[in-house]
Amino acid sequence: MIEDNYDDIINLPHHVSTKRPRMSMEKRAAQFAPFAALTGYKEVIENTNKEINKDEVAENPEDIDWGA
Repeated sequence: MIEDNYDDIINLPHHVSTKRPRMSMEKRAAQFAPFAALTGYKEVIENTNKEINKDEVAENPEDIDWGA
């Protein structure tokens, strides 16, 4: 049988700090908002993709070696 390790605390009242003010909903939400870990990475990928596609469009499809 699984032992319930929370029996001693499950019915305790919710703690409210007397030293720190309550955080606003906006600040709490900001903690969980997505962030860009690599700043500028998305733009580099998009620019690279544009360059690749520009080169492919500029080539004559009849001149491409399709490996056949």
